[in-house]
Amino acid sequence: MQLGFPFLLALLSLLGADAEDLVALTPEPSPSSMVQPHFPSSFSSVSGFGSSGSSRSGSGSVTQSFSNFTGSKDDRGTCQCVVTLPDTTFPVDKMERLEYRVHILSEKFQKELSKVKEYVQLISIYEKKFVNLTLRVEIMEKDSISYTELDFELIKIEVKEMEKLIIQLKDGFAGSSDTVDQLEVEIRNMTLLVEKLETLDKNNVLAIRREILALKNKLKECEASKNENIPVAPPVPAPGTCSHGGVVNISRPFVVQLNWRGFSYKYGAWGRDYSPENPDKGLYWVAPLNPDARILEYYQLHNTMDDLLLYKYAKQSRITYGQGSGTAVYKNNMYVNWYNTGNIAKINLTTNTVSVTQNLPYAAYNNRFSYANVGWQDIDFAVDESGLWVIYSTEASTGNMVISKLNDTTLLVLNTWHTKQYKPSVSNAFMVCGVLYATRTLNTRTEEIFYYYDTNTGKEGRLDIAMHKMQETVQSINYHPFDQKLFVYNDGYLLNYDLIFKQEPH
Repeated sequence: MQLGFPFLLALLSLLGADAEDLVALTPEPSPSSMVQPHFPSSFSSVSGFGSSGSSRSGSGSVTQSFSNFTGSKDDRGTCQCVVTLPDTTFPVDKMERLEYRVHILSEKFQKELSKVKEYVQLISIYEKKFVNLTLRVEIMEKDSISYTELDFELIKIEVKEMEKLIIQLKDGFAGSSDTVDQLEVEIRNMTLLVEKLETLDKNNVLAIRREILALKNKLKECEASKNENIPVAPPVPAPGTCSHGGVVNISRPFVVQLNWRGFSYKYGAWGRDYSPENPDKGLYWVAPLNPDARILEYYQLHNTMDDLLLYKYAKQSRITYGQGSGTAVYKNNMYVNWYNTGNIAKINLTTNTVSVTQNLPYAAYNNRFSYANVGWQDIDFAVDESGLWVIYSTEASTGNMVISKLNDTTLLVLNTWHTKQYKPSVSNAFMVCGVLYATRTLNTRTEEIFYYYDTNTGKEGRLDIAMHKMQETVQSINYHPFDQKLFVYNDGYLLNYDLIFKQEPH
């Protein structure tokens, strides 16, 4: 690069060169054309400028010129130099590119930072929602409406069963099919309503169940009259009476709902209080055991079935001494096996206090002879038209079932019957008109009423009445004489069955 000498002086002065260094940079003229430049005395020395430097002798003589610089004088006497600048020039272009990249990265960082702030706010909002949801679930599990997906699945099962029945009716109906067609349309509408119901208020479950019940009744009437030659079934026996020849069949289960404490409470009992003085006024009770399947600690009372379905006006009480799911209620008193003993207790439901305790003579307890697949039910209470019973085993009976009639006031044994049926091979039992009926498990969806013992005659025998169930294990069965229904606790679900009796005098 060719630079004028004045420009070179200015450049070197900026770099801090002194007068002597500037002299060294001046090319040596011939004696005839010597030019004596003037240098400011304020120049400071240049350290390390140039690759080889120069050595001097005397005040102004140059013995060796810098290798980085060459100079000459033109025709007009102007001094010119060629300067090879060192490769240490500041990279302005690179600095600008770096600054631009830093600016871009800064903008991206700000955007990502704003997103993070938004995410933090959203997380905070969802955290509050989760806390609120947890509280709502806890409330629902305790005393609010807690219908679940399985509740609706069970309703769908019932509707599908009615669909199958209506198809069978259409195939075998002898007369006009207008009624059957109308029922088919109603059942289709019911299916749509169930699907829509899952997104609506849970209280509508009560309405859907009422409609299902009404449809079932219509289907029964249709089925009974589908052939004109088949007479309509005779009326059922009068409620609370024994004017029949015993149980000959049982309806399919009607799923009421999940117990009020939730899925974890698979063991327990439920039913309706029976009093001969007011047979149709009994309250409904639900008594789930704790998850250990042994301790009865809390129970709830409902004045009506509607209150039970909607969890309204429930009276919840706590006890500390109940054991097993052999509980029964009679005349506003609950009867339980006293914890860890062979004693039995009577609890006044109005005051939730123990009014009577009594030892059940020779009764085995604490899982010595409990039912099959159900623990802690060595002592099982039952109620029928004639009063209060207890079903148990003794060591003397070698585990066979023993039936005792109790005085419901004093809990003293009035009479006792010994059967030939081994209790641990029975899944559960109930009493109807003084007759013991025992069940056993056939598979995960079917029980069988397979055995009976008549305390009126002392006779016993075999039956083969299929009893369908929704879940695998039946924990308890209670009979209500006025309703003529079985109240079954099935792996936490509350089921109802209608009993069908033989139309003969008992």
